[in-house]
Amino acid sequence: MIGIRVAVIDVDKCKPNRCGKVCFRFCPMVRTNVEAIRFEDGKPVISEILCSGCGICVKKCPFKALSIVNLSDELVGECTHRFGENSFRLFRLPMPSPGNVLGLVGKNGIGKSTSLKILSGKIRLNLGRYDDPPGWQEIIQYFRGSILQTYFERLSRGELRVIHKPQYVDWIPRAVSGEVGELLERVDERGELRRIAEMLDLKAVWNRSLDVLSGGELQRVAIAATICRDADVYLIDEPTSYLDVKQRLEAAKAIRSLKDEDKMIIVAEHDLAILDYLSDQVCILYGEPGVYGVVSHVHGVRNGINIYLDGYIPDENVRFRREGIVFHVKPPTPTSLGGDEMLRWNDMVKTYEGFRLTVSGGYVRFGEVIGVLGPNGIGKTTFIKLLAGIERPDGGAPPREDEITVSYKPQYISTDYDGTVMDLLRSIARESFTSSWYQSEIMRPLNLDMLLDRNVTDLSGGELQKVAIAACLSREASLYLLDEPSAYLDVEERLIVARTIRRVVEGRNVSAFVVEHDIIAQDFIADRLMIFTGVPGEMGCAGAPTTLEDGMNRFLKEMNITFRRDPSTKRPRVNKEGSKLDRYQKRIGQYYYVS
Repeated sequence: MIGIRVAVIDVDKCKPNRCGKVCFRFCPMVRTNVEAIRFEDGKPVISEILCSGCGICVKKCPFKALSIVNLSDELVGECTHRFGENSFRLFRLPMPSPGNVLGLVGKNGIGKSTSLKILSGKIRLNLGRYDDPPGWQEIIQYFRGSILQTYFERLSRGELRVIHKPQYVDWIPRAVSGEVGELLERVDERGELRRIAEMLDLKAVWNRSLDVLSGGELQRVAIAATICRDADVYLIDEPTSYLDVKQRLEAAKAIRSLKDEDKMIIVAEHDLAILDYLSDQVCILYGEPGVYGVVSHVHGVRNGINIYLDGYIPDENVRFRREGIVFHVKPPTPTSLGGDEMLRWNDMVKTYEGFRLTVSGGYVRFGEVIGVLGPNGIGKTTFIKLLAGIERPDGGAPPREDEITVSYKPQYISTDYDGTVMDLLRSIARESFTSSWYQSEIMRPLNLDMLLDRNVTDLSGGELQKVAIAACLSREASLYLLDEPSAYLDVEERLIVARTIRRVVEGRNVSAFVVEHDIIAQDFIADRLMIFTGVPGEMGCAGAPTTLEDGMNRFLKEMNITFRRDPSTKRPRVNKEGSKLDRYQKRIGQYYYVS
């Protein structure tokens, strides 16, 4: 039964003067003298009461600016916040509890950051009444009988101290200035700065100004500043962005240490391995990005992540994804890979001022994806540039021959293209842009139809990343080089990108190198691995490509981390340090797969 009709208009996409207001002209309600759609200040407004939900306006809109969704009557009365008429609606809220880390998992634009801002007090929730927002007493009454009743009572009286680490750490230098050490000493209310600074390896940036730090350095400083302050509640939004695997685990350990003092901790995170390691419980957020989001009931961390991968929530009888996501049962074997050599390179050396990269010789086969793993600042991007021909080695032969064509997606994406997404992709893909293969293998999986009429300069980080990946895969090439393709993407988008890259490589019988910090994404995409070791910022050593099992074991041994396999989904799960299984796997030398 339909209980709620949600209509959302993307005002940035809506261009009524260019389309002749087709949403109004084709609305069947207009012919019955009922204006389900009206125009105010040149923009459409959809009445959710009068709208019949036929969806004609959504199909007719040439700019994909309209969304109309019919929801079950089970959600009636559970709307916690709405930003305005025809805008995003959030149902329910996560429920924090003392001494537990609650993880939030879901797509981008589904309400994770909004939930954290509500719980921090930065947004006063309105229970869906954006035109007549309720007072604190009504809000507290609404949540009676739940943990949130006490939570909002204390928040309304100013008795609850909440610390919120924002999602976009690159904005921090705009609001705060000064040196790292000076800033952290000023906020060290718990006396934990020395321990946290050592865990997060902040000594190297201690005397630097915030405005010269990289994204990973800013992230670690933001996490340290959050943990060092004394509060009742810690809300941490995407703490692993820009960090390598080791840094992610150290950050997770530092955040998890807050449990010992009975703090309430909520973390929104896209790296499933880190979320699994960090959390005690999980809330799944599902819905339609930018339209509505629903916060699920609390689940245990293993069960919750498995439910998310399966796409079906049994206790709510809700399926939010058509197909489940399943990982390798075991790693690919050398005999199963097959294929002739596509490219072979010799030992190489590349030197910069203060940094030296040494690369061992190796080869890549046709139809093969080689994953590249290693810490930040170890030379992974330099190696990719050597393969692309952007950099030349100081010693050793160039890594590619003239007849091998290369398509390269850089780590940092430029937004200086003046035109729409359609113009960009059509100019690269040319006649294949309209082919059924291109639509089914690149456009639809990456969900680019909604972006085609948008200007490239107006895209968000995640949207720009998907367009850059599509642009890279649109070129006819023998070798595809993708540097950190999962940056800014949510869990589902990361796995979809991994699957898309694999299908393109196998379908065209070409090769690819993928630099990636997300262990689960690497497990999903790679046939073999190149492991980079050394001292970040000083010296890097790139080993020859090795099997997925040997590569992961070598890399994780260097990190002193072990993984096990979930029996249901086969996804990699981080073992708690010092646990029985962790000690056993280290003793037998199996850090990744246990035979």
